[in-house]
Amino acid sequence: MSINSERRVVVTGIGAVTNIGYDVPTFWRSLCEGRSGIGPVTCFEQDERWLTRIAGEIDASWDPCKYVTKREIKKLDRSSVLGLYAAEEAALDSGIDFQQGDPYRRGVVIGSGVGGIQTIEEGDRRIANHGPMKVSPFTVPKLMVNALAGNVSIRFSLKGVNNAPATACATGAHALGGAFRSIARGDAEVILCGGTEAAVSPLCMASFGTMKALSTRNDEPEKASRPFDRDRDGFVLSEGAAVLVLEELEHAKSRGAEIYAEIRGFGCTCDAHHIAAPDPRGMGAQKAMEFSLRDAGINLEQIDYINAHGTSTPLGDAAEVGAVKSLFGDHAFKLAMCSTKSMTGHTLGAAGGIESIATILSVKNDIMVPTINLENPDDGFDLDFVPNEAQERKVDVALNNSFGFGGHNVSLCYTKYTGD
Repeated sequence: MSINSERRVVVTGIGAVTNIGYDVPTFWRSLCEGRSGIGPVTCFEQDERWLTRIAGEIDASWDPCKYVTKREIKKLDRSSVLGLYAAEEAALDSGIDFQQGDPYRRGVVIGSGVGGIQTIEEGDRRIANHGPMKVSPFTVPKLMVNALAGNVSIRFSLKGVNNAPATACATGAHALGGAFRSIARGDAEVILCGGTEAAVSPLCMASFGTMKALSTRNDEPEKASRPFDRDRDGFVLSEGAAVLVLEELEHAKSRGAEIYAEIRGFGCTCDAHHIAAPDPRGMGAQKAMEFSLRDAGINLEQIDYINAHGTSTPLGDAAEVGAVKSLFGDHAFKLAMCSTKSMTGHTLGAAGGIESIATILSVKNDIMVPTINLENPDDGFDLDFVPNEAQERKVDVALNNSFGFGGHNVSLCYTKYTGD
């Protein structure tokens, strides 16, 4: 029996700030149009020693003060500013009055892959240049991975479930899965969940660069993120945040909430193979999808669409394609699979939340967004990757995959809500 057989869980609010849209409507429109958000790095200086000089930045035209005060910004790492902004949009979108109701039945599950890395780098510079007594007293509260979860709970008076997963690029998806399970088993009625990341920083870019993980297509940044293409050469580091409001179905119906989709399944595994490289056979990814479908009570043949992890790395893409083909067999050639990272780049801990919003809107609107820059699929990559242009096709059931360093694998199953 599925864990959610008695208490169904739906999505009633969504919020996001990304490099292709500072709110969900703009983000969704950009996805449907196949717009790239990749460009030259501007947030710190680089010279010819940097092999990668491109990233997916949220540029200076974004005004965080729409939802976050200047006083709050001084006390928050950029990752928390992004996340608090997305949380406010999601909360407003849900229509819930968070000052009413039992605060112990409402919670937060929001994580980050690397947390306040910019605050860490700033603190190190201050010690080097001015000495230890010039480090801000806000440094630790800013850099904590759980800083955003705490700040969101304070803003909305959410006193129930509260935690902050940190499972690298699977973080956002783990947060959603954990929130789903908490509501399904009766621990909460409403949870704000998702992920945030602001890791376009010297240390992160240098570290990923020396790992040979990043694309070096500096002369064509908009074409640098190219999942499933034979000329892919690594991922593009990006920043962003996404927060979703998950709600118990009867609670949502009782207040007449708009329901975007139903979350039906959550599967997670670990490769136990390598701290940074995926299992080349894709067994962990395959099992995560299998467990998610089993949790949902969904048959393989019912899957219409997969929002892939699809980072544009040679090993990662191959493992995921292999996992899909192994699990779905002949049906793999009937479903469609895209990578939104071709447009946004890789937002690490925020990816699971951002891509879940894309998946949910695909289910709600019957639109499959494209994998852009797919000009020459790699050998054996013979699935429908929705190349370069969105497709209007029926999407009743979809999976969203997220895989992270450490061998973490998560697959979430979303279905169209039909009112039954």
